[in-house]
Amino acid sequence: MEKKNFTVSVYTENNIGLLSRIAAIFQRRHINIESITASRSEVNGVMRFIIVVQVTEEQVKKIVGQIEKQIEVIKAFYHTDKEMIYQETALYKINSAEFVEDLNIQDFIKESNARIVTVTPKFFVIEKTGKRHETDNLYEKLKPYGLMQFVRSGTIAVTKNEMQISNILEQFDTTN
Repeated sequence: MEKKNFTVSVYTENNIGLLSRIAAIFQRRHINIESITASRSEVNGVMRFIIVVQVTEEQVKKIVGQIEKQIEVIKAFYHTDKEMIYQETALYKINSAEFVEDLNIQDFIKESNARIVTVTPKFFVIEKTGKRHETDNLYEKLKPYGLMQFVRSGTIAVTKNEMQISNILEQFDTTN
């Protein structure tokens, strides 16, 4: 079986230590987590982890099964990239002197649908939301201009189709 990207969605109660136990499931199998994001979900009191890994489908099925054995986990799912709508956000801090000297930099910021979020005499901060290859492309273009800092969020994602979790979450919400 070939390895490909899978997005694992984990709906949980908000308890201390759960993230480290979930990460340990991947560690025990020597699987690198490409991206991880945690936030509250659409239901009050329920958290959602979005974990992106590159594995075989057989491996991701086993991982999801192990994750669901955690007491605080309500339900876990896995999806391919084709089944998801996903984005990342990146921030780039660039030296102002380099930015002002080359007017072309403003053109490729606009072309990449990025935006300037902060301007000071010493630096600019640019934000780009998109797919990983889009944030990487802008990184490569900005690097020669005195890239002072760079940070990228984890993947955030929603499914294209309705998730089966909706009814389970509604029941969870009424019991809390």
